[in-house]
Amino acid sequence: MARELPEGYQKYQSDVIVDLLQHYGFEYIAINPGASFRGLHDSLINYGGDNPKMLVCQHEETAVQIAHGFARATGKPMACILHDLVGLLHGQMAIYYAFTDRAPVFILGATGPMDESKRRPRSDWHHTAQSQGDAVRNFTKFDYQPHSIEGVPDSFMRAYSTMVTEPAGPVYLCYDAMLQETPLTKDLALPDASVQKAPAPMAADPAVLGQIVDRLLQAEFPYIMAEFTGRHPGNFEKLVELAETLGVAVWDVNSSLCFPNRHPQNLSMDTESLGKADAILALDVVDWEKAVAKLDSTNRELTSYLREDCTWMEVGFHEIGIGSWSLDYGRYLPKSLSALGDPRVAMPQMTEIAKVKIAADPALADRIEARKKVFAARHAENFARWAEEAKADHNASPLTTARLAEEIWSVIKDEDWVLSAGTLRQWTRKLWDFDKPYRHPGKGLGTSTQIGMSLGVALAHKKSDKVVVAIQPDGDLMYDAGALWTAAKHEIPLLIVMFNNRAYYNDWHHQIRMARMRGTDEDKAHIGMDIFDPEPDFATIAKGMGMWGEGPIDQPEDVAPAIRRALEVVKSGKPALVDVITRHR
Repeated sequence: MARELPEGYQKYQSDVIVDLLQHYGFEYIAINPGASFRGLHDSLINYGGDNPKMLVCQHEETAVQIAHGFARATGKPMACILHDLVGLLHGQMAIYYAFTDRAPVFILGATGPMDESKRRPRSDWHHTAQSQGDAVRNFTKFDYQPHSIEGVPDSFMRAYSTMVTEPAGPVYLCYDAMLQETPLTKDLALPDASVQKAPAPMAADPAVLGQIVDRLLQAEFPYIMAEFTGRHPGNFEKLVELAETLGVAVWDVNSSLCFPNRHPQNLSMDTESLGKADAILALDVVDWEKAVAKLDSTNRELTSYLREDCTWMEVGFHEIGIGSWSLDYGRYLPKSLSALGDPRVAMPQMTEIAKVKIAADPALADRIEARKKVFAARHAENFARWAEEAKADHNASPLTTARLAEEIWSVIKDEDWVLSAGTLRQWTRKLWDFDKPYRHPGKGLGTSTQIGMSLGVALAHKKSDKVVVAIQPDGDLMYDAGALWTAAKHEIPLLIVMFNNRAYYNDWHHQIRMARMRGTDEDKAHIGMDIFDPEPDFATIAKGMGMWGEGPIDQPEDVAPAIRRALEVVKSGKPALVDVITRHR
């Protein structure tokens, strides 16, 4: 497993951690340097032969986010290391986002020696806690700090299995600095190749699945709503087969790409059609309420789009995926039928159940085909309407978000492309063709998440010919412009197109709402929200970090040529950035 070592090499306890990382197939490990894991760092380089490959990040949040994006793109976990207590505190927000986004991130940490006699004055005391896992215990699936080397393999195996078992999420293992730096004086049993790394997916109750299928077959306007199902290989195709067999419309919540947007049964973002639904199956969905209700953000009032007699059903993990600290689980779904189970297993089961029922009742086939025609006609209307709406202020400067989506698409549509996170306020979903499961690993999350996650997605595809595109908000990049250096340093090929409206506009818009409601000065709403006077020069920042950069560009006709120039850089295996100025609204 390790590279050839000098004769008489003294093995250290931190080498055991490297053995485990290699046994579990971790290809990369993201770090921000820290002395608390100097033993493990040396083992990774000199014992492990830089395997997993280390990626140097300028902030611990970036390290976690790269692992998060990698996991989103591949469905496989990636590792990162956070320097003792202070590094863990820096990484907290990114860990929380990985938890709410159900991303399997394997976080290794360290602590100053728990043996007081071995602590350096001041620094080791300031950087050591009684139980460092306390800092992230409310938003990790498992944490552990082994007290001896014998506890390392067992806790590692348990952490990995827990992390990837659905609902997936981050785990944290903390290693004492002296545990790492102590010579290994005994043989230690490591997991055998025959040991199963994780349990098989959970199967749902087939009787309940049969009842769900019956409801969907008999409904007039049935929907499947999917959120996280696209995270696993094969699920994209499984949902297509299930939807076509049942003859149902599909709403993709977009926490992962679950269903092709140009499929004639895709009625995502169509609230008028959703209002006709009489039966909805939620497949591994948490964020169901946002899709089904109109929100008056000023007064915080919801108005449902749904019929009063609409029946909700669910297959997923909700009851086993909630905690009591964060309210990320959302409002309770008022379901009449519910089955705990993994959609990987449940979707093929439901497809087979439906085929048997349809074969036994020929009238069902006619009913299904009639529904499909209705859905296909509405689907075509939606895309025709969106294409027309995109023409509004088409030649405006700065660009509309729709025009920016069109310009990017004109350059990449003939490439094997991947959109890393942002969707330009849904315009990419309305104008592009998401025809493959890897096209989009999921929507953007909160501010200070997107650049790191985009690097992780690009890293996942680094050894392929895929062109990874990040539509990068300006406010998000301002949190961590140092991430651009990591992209340049490790030659992560990422095409970054700035969605630069020179503002934290989501919050600016909230202040406009407040001003209108209270009758205060709307023209002052930008104060504390704008990113101008001075305007950051992102192309210059990119160049300063060792990347190719161009811009700022505010004329629509100049955007596509600049993106084409950047694309050539990315195809050479390096990152590039194009700064495009867009409208606020």
